[in-house]
Amino acid sequence: MNPQTANVTVFHVGPQDQDLRALADILDRSDWQMCPGITWKLAATDDLPSAEAGLKGQSVPIVVCERECHSCTWKDILEHVGTFSVPPMVIVASRTADEYLWAEALNLGAYDVLSKPYHPAEVVRVLSLALLHWENRPATRQARASQASAGAQVA
Repeated sequence: MNPQTANVTVFHVGPQDQDLRALADILDRSDWQMCPGITWKLAATDDLPSAEAGLKGQSVPIVVCERECHSCTWKDILEHVGTFSVPPMVIVASRTADEYLWAEALNLGAYDVLSKPYHPAEVVRVLSLALLHWENRPATRQARASQASAGAQVA
């Protein structure tokens, strides 16, 4: 990813509430020293069918999912994105983020857990590291190499 021109989408699954607005503010206003030059975009939905439709066919590196939504849980989202050729990093968000949730989430394949209300420094740290981890995974590198090769053949 060229850090001079990169746009990164964070897909949020959960209620459209003050926590979502806080996350949007953090993405807009924070100092992203670990990921300089990146413009962070936020896409949001509050249910599983919309999340499935919104994520289909896109290369979204990070999904922040509420512990429970009205139509799904973070486990449903994790299961769905697990079928992608290049799955995003799933981060679980909860007001009741405890050791049990953290252990369960990591053991089932989530990248991390964020406690709410959001703390800007923690959000910046977790999202930056999730992006770097996603970019350096073999599946991501292979997909990018395939895209570049296909583009070179067309030109």
